Amino acid sequence: MASKKAVSAKATKASAKADRSENSASINPANGRASSEITAKYPKGYTFDTTGFDRETVIEWYRLMHLGRKLDEKAASYLKLAKGWSYHAPCAGHEGIQLAIGKIFRPGKDFFYPYYRDMLSCLVAGVTLDEILMNGLSKAADISSGGRNMSNHFAKIPLRIQNRSALTGNHSQIAAGTARAIKKYNGDELVIYSGGESACSEGYFYEAVNGASREKLPVIFVIQNNGYGISVPVHEQTANTRVSDNFRGFANLKIINCDGRDPFASYRALEEARDFVLSGKGAAMVHAECDRLMSHSNSDNHELYRTKEEIAAMWERDPVARMRATVLEQGYLTEEEVQALEANNKEELLAAADRVEPLPMPDPAENEKFLVPEPLLSYDHDDTFVSDPNAPQITFREGINHALKTEFRRNPHTFLWGQDVASKEKQGIFNVPKGMLTEFGNERIFNAPIAEDFIVGTANGFCRYRDDIRVVVEGAEFADYFWPAMEAYVECTHEYWRTKGQYTPNLVIRLASGGYIQGGLYHSQNLDAVFVHLPGARVVCPAFADDAVGLMRHALRSRGLTVFIEPKFLYNYRPTSSSIPPDDFMIPFGKAKIRRPGTDITIIAYGNALHLSLQAAEKLASEGINAEVIDLRSLAPWDKRLVFESVKRTNRALVAHEHYRTVGIGAEIASTIQEELFDYLDAPVGRVASKDIPVGFAKVLELDILLSADKIADAARKIVQY
Repeated sequence: MASKKAVSAKATKASAKADRSENSASINPANGRASSEITAKYPKGYTFDTTGFDRETVIEWYRLMHLGRKLDEKAASYLKLAKGWSYHAPCAGHEGIQLAIGKIFRPGKDFFYPYYRDMLSCLVAGVTLDEILMNGLSKAADISSGGRNMSNHFAKIPLRIQNRSALTGNHSQIAAGTARAIKKYNGDELVIYSGGESACSEGYFYEAVNGASREKLPVIFVIQNNGYGISVPVHEQTANTRVSDNFRGFANLKIINCDGRDPFASYRALEEARDFVLSGKGAAMVHAECDRLMSHSNSDNHELYRTKEEIAAMWERDPVARMRATVLEQGYLTEEEVQALEANNKEELLAAADRVEPLPMPDPAENEKFLVPEPLLSYDHDDTFVSDPNAPQITFREGINHALKTEFRRNPHTFLWGQDVASKEKQGIFNVPKGMLTEFGNERIFNAPIAEDFIVGTANGFCRYRDDIRVVVEGAEFADYFWPAMEAYVECTHEYWRTKGQYTPNLVIRLASGGYIQGGLYHSQNLDAVFVHLPGARVVCPAFADDAVGLMRHALRSRGLTVFIEPKFLYNYRPTSSSIPPDDFMIPFGKAKIRRPGTDITIIAYGNALHLSLQAAEKLASEGINAEVIDLRSLAPWDKRLVFESVKRTNRALVAHEHYRTVGIGAEIASTIQEELFDYLDAPVGRVASKDIPVGFAKVLELDILLSADKIADAARKIVQY
């Protein structure tokens, strides 16, 4: 470590001059004064303690902090000029902790999950000036997302600086999931989550900290506490204004509090956190007290809720001005040398802007690219399978179990977790994963807390560790309980699109769905239409054992997100049984199957409704109506080709599904048929579904509400007789 120079009278005079220069506080609005004018004589504690850091480090750190401040100003100027950066959350006041984050992070090794204010963190971590500007101006060459994500959301996936959305704090769960993968694979990487204090009020943040501490995961949660969630002061967010105090009861969690304005104190805190995390003793939390010197973002005016005195007091603590004073007061550089450094930063920034501003904007023609990864199989793949009645038969439940086991044997990088899936001899409340814990062990099959958001969110993060990882989760014990996980699910659906194809969670979400078991509320509902409505996921719903095998295999061998809906009434329903398909049997996504040929009407169904439709077709046959029954199998995408071919032959169509009728899948399919096949129709397209009523518990109520074979037959008769 180089020795420091003695502070000379010349240096002292130069530093005082620097206090009045525009370089030290050009974006300070406090009463129109430069921040250094307020503190021209450097009161006690104004300069930083640089003990343990050599001269080159101190100078370089000031260069980066000053460059970050200038970049912050540049972003604000783009807004004023209407050139871009439509969302800008300034990092001014957070420079100490953000520089330390960028320096503790090891590019290409560790995983960093920044939040929208982490511009300096990302710059120091390895996102170049040009790349920062490309993101801010939403250029096509933006390495984060090609302009698809909001400005000020920086990422560089090749360096493992992760792309995240604007959902406040949800990346805490994803970070915990990545840390879980590191631990499972005995890696020596660590994960850094960065967020504000207000995000800590979210339930999923508590879930993430709970899971990370319980599992002793190598993740550091950095809380940049600037005292405000937009305009809401921290004392209105939580009883403990030092937010880390809320987590003091968590075991295996090391909590370190630091001054986030001070880069050296912040780095020491992160060093301590890093050493603890890498020791395997647990997770860490670094709480950094900061000032948000500017408004929350360009759409906020902090003068509406902060007094002039409060703003002025913050600027007295400006980290950049204090770092400048430190460099001068402690003799690392002269005033002339500091000014030369600052001038070089400005030139570097202007040169980067000149390179980036002329670059092209994203091409809207590419919007449909990267919605869902290309599956392993195409539609035309031969999925013919004829069950052998003389061979051993497996039920629908056993088909799913068989597919999971064969795929877990095939790929050692497959994992399964959820509630009750790995509890000694009770493995799954419906026994779907029965025997998997015994065969594959607790490292690959394990229980999760009753926290559906955490189950799905950590799966998203886990998949990031290796491209060949495949994760299966029981998203909830019953589909009805999946609602808390919807924000994590939505995040999963647009990962591939948002990163412009750079990342997709290779994830299968299994859900036991539907009624007919007298389960009542939260045990009998369907979410089918909700999943289909959101782009970015494949949604399948098999109704037979062989289809369960074929679709599960295809889902686990393909890249991307698949929702695997399992009508729980069918688990042990004997008509679903088949012989065991061969090991290479798979079914393409979006490929339906004719279950019963017919000539008079096409009935399109899936899941429980498919079996009810087959029963209805037999009743109709006794009346001389020959119904063709199509099993969709895939809901997103659904098989327009086969459905259209059938309707062109029968000239009539009925869509049957168990989910609510209003805004259900039937509405979409019926509308598509009506729009594209109107000339072939001899009657309006019909829809039949369960009533728009929550499923009641009493059997008499359930039977009245849910779809039935009689209701399907009645609807079909009306169409045929039209």
